[in-house]
Amino acid sequence: MGTANLSYLNPKTVTLIGIPGLEHVQFWIGFPFLSVCLVALLGNIFLIIIIATERSLHQPMYIFLAVLAATDLGLCVAIAPKMLAIFWFGSCSMAFDACLTHLFFIHAFQGMESGILLAMAFDRYVAICDPLRYTSILTRLFLVQMVLMVTIRAMVLVGILPILLKRLKYFQSVVIAHSYCEHMAVVKLAAEDVHINKSYGLFVAFAILGFDMIFVFMSYILIFQAVFRLPQKEARLKVLNTCTSHIVIFLEFYILAFFSFFSHRLGHVSPYAHIFLSTIYLLIPPALNPIVYGVKTKEIRRHVTQICILEHDTQQ
Repeated sequence: MGTANLSYLNPKTVTLIGIPGLEHVQFWIGFPFLSVCLVALLGNIFLIIIIATERSLHQPMYIFLAVLAATDLGLCVAIAPKMLAIFWFGSCSMAFDACLTHLFFIHAFQGMESGILLAMAFDRYVAICDPLRYTSILTRLFLVQMVLMVTIRAMVLVGILPILLKRLKYFQSVVIAHSYCEHMAVVKLAAEDVHINKSYGLFVAFAILGFDMIFVFMSYILIFQAVFRLPQKEARLKVLNTCTSHIVIFLEFYILAFFSFFSHRLGHVSPYAHIFLSTIYLLIPPALNPIVYGVKTKEIRRHVTQICILEHDTQQ
């Protein structure tokens, strides 16, 4: 393709249109999205405060849960302000470099969330399959190293995405058919060879999401094998109950993640359905995680009940 046919050379700004095909109702769509964001923000802040202030919850499972809540907060803060500005105020323009920064944080938080889910699966595996060594394996140093490894992996692998995008010079359009800056949505704007961008994006997806999903799946195969070897039905149900919340979050996160990933590459999903579900995929897990863990985790549920009782007594 010759440069004469190219529309944009080194663009300074891009335009996000929100949800293509639903522009006429985006103003109203913003309200349920705001509700989901508020639930996510309040739920995760509440979860972090409870875990931080209650010494009995300073255990590996709850520490990972607090890190997951902090990651969900970051994801919400990264996506919600610009998305709602597009829906309500028509603030669609964005500096190209700001879009790349936006892209980096969104995908980095996604990668961190996947890594924390893997860490939580490992925690459950050790607790159920090797309980006598639980405290000697999951030491505080090990927890810090695992969280750092998850964070560094996501930041390094995702950090190369905007660098590869920045090297592109020619673009056929600066209009991004999305409600946030997403890697493949930006790649599709380019009017030059993007095989490296697509290949590296595929590598990142499988190096993070694919790798984590495989090992989470393997962990639960081993967990289920150990559980069903238990002689008493009550013991099996009790152990499985400790894993229920994680299984729900795991399935929800990875099913939506791979739907978003493959729909961009296969292109068999209508644009408005793809963008709508991709946005939901980023907002629903942060909102659901504190609810699922709050309802299914006895210790957190007990502390929430105590706080509510104290609040009620104070008002009286």
